[in-house]
Amino acid sequence: MAAARSSRGRGLNWWRVSTAIVMGLACLFILYQLWMFCMVVWYAYREPGSSAIMRQELSRLREQDPEIKLEYTWVPYDKINRNLKQAVIASEDANFTEHDGVEWDAIRKAWEYNQKQESSGSARVRGGSTITQQLAKNLFLSSSRSYARKGQELILTFMIERVMSKERILELYLNVAEWGVGVFGAEAAARHYYNTSAANLGAAQAARLAAMLPNPRYYDKHRYTGYLNSRTATLQRRMRMVEIP
Repeated sequence: MAAARSSRGRGLNWWRVSTAIVMGLACLFILYQLWMFCMVVWYAYREPGSSAIMRQELSRLREQDPEIKLEYTWVPYDKINRNLKQAVIASEDANFTEHDGVEWDAIRKAWEYNQKQESSGSARVRGGSTITQQLAKNLFLSSSRSYARKGQELILTFMIERVMSKERILELYLNVAEWGVGVFGAEAAARHYYNTSAANLGAAQAARLAAMLPNPRYYDKHRYTGYLNSRTATLQRRMRMVEIP
């Protein structure tokens, strides 16, 4: 009988330990999300000196050249040409001004496409992320692919949409988006490719920059592929119909 009580005691202790671990992890998760929310509020009013993707890329580049620096200059929303705003929305997120941060149908279609590509042995993938999701990834997370990262991206996306205006979201995105090897933001991209400012980008220049966004490091080295030329022409036609915040 004493042995039975001892066995129940050990079982009770393990239950308490397991419960304490789960509660501790839950508290850590909640504290982390509160910290992320505070950072979202901060960036609603402050310029980011860098982003998670910038830091990741700088670390990669410095493995080859310890002295290398990123090309990055913040510019306010009104110093970015309307052409680029229209082209980027046309390319990346046509319903940007209408959705609440996530387009579930686009995510589903991208997942189905990627599954088919994987089963056929192709490495090509399609993203279903909105501009807000891309901002969440670029600003706070990394380029890694996992369900945990995607889950955190969705949480951050809802935070961003509830704290920031669409104009602020687009302003941040255009300033932290990767546009080439070590090239980040609209101003650096305009200087890097066209030796001009983001304020002076023409329609064709803006369309080409927007067309580069899905694979900027590749197009930095292959600037005049047939696909890029075709995509640029398509975006030039579409961008005239795009609403910007």
